[in-house]
Amino acid sequence: MTSLHQHMHDYLRIRRALGFKLEREERLLADFAAFSAQAGAETVTIDIALTWAAQPHGASPVWTGQRLGTVRRFARYLHAIDPDAEIPPTDVYPARTRRATPYLYTDADIVALMAAARTLHNPLKAATFEAFIGLIAACGLRGGEAMRLDRDDFEPNRAVLTIRDSKFGKSRQLCLHPTTVQALQDYRLQGDQLCPLPTTASLFVSTTAARLCHATVQPTFRDLLRRAGITRTAASRPRIHDLRHSFAVKTLLGWYRDGDNVSARIPALSTYLGHIDPGATYWYLSAAPELLALAAQRLETAFESSS
Repeated sequence: MTSLHQHMHDYLRIRRALGFKLEREERLLADFAAFSAQAGAETVTIDIALTWAAQPHGASPVWTGQRLGTVRRFARYLHAIDPDAEIPPTDVYPARTRRATPYLYTDADIVALMAAARTLHNPLKAATFEAFIGLIAACGLRGGEAMRLDRDDFEPNRAVLTIRDSKFGKSRQLCLHPTTVQALQDYRLQGDQLCPLPTTASLFVSTTAARLCHATVQPTFRDLLRRAGITRTAASRPRIHDLRHSFAVKTLLGWYRDGDNVSARIPALSTYLGHIDPGATYWYLSAAPELLALAAQRLETAFESSS
């Protein structure tokens, strides 16, 4: 009989062939498969799925719903192969989610974060996180995209950065500002001096000479937020991903203030950010009150001129 682990790997392989990354799903399903094996279950059962999804005790309803949703999608696939597999109902632990309100970093916030990075005790860690934060803020990268960058993806002579096999299997090239090129060159030189024998081809190197990972980046970033004095607001909690949001909002604000045709330029921003369609980029129009007001003013002016 094929094990639950093997079914899980087959399921992930098929979905990845369709362009999904499924990094979090892989971690969750591996944990669920191990939990099921410990309980002596050879397939998905509703009771085990509900028990596993509710862990750890006291988890938020949204988190519980997301965990159960991951198992439910897998169970639907598995049921076509194994009729004994049970599909958890949709009305239990529903994942009622809404898009998080982004924390919009000011230029001063970003300067403070990079300055805080320089205070880290380990010189390599300090240099890495200063460059890592600076690049995401300057180019609007996803955190995972920055972690996956290899040295060869940065071409200083062409001022180009290549993002490979990102969300939905898309790749893209980004033109870099001269100051960004210089900062990355400085970091690469400093990294070569501090870590002459890395174990990875990664552009950003950890203190273990390996590639950065979420388990290293997230706690360090929280520490840098504390050092920089950046705290959550009533509406939002600062995250690494919000550096990307801030880049997009600042770009749109600049276009509006300059009187540019924003509708004509949004497809270019979508391509730069790696969105699959401009609709995802238009969401940023509601991300900042000032941006929403400028968009409304532009619409009102256009309406009046056509009347």
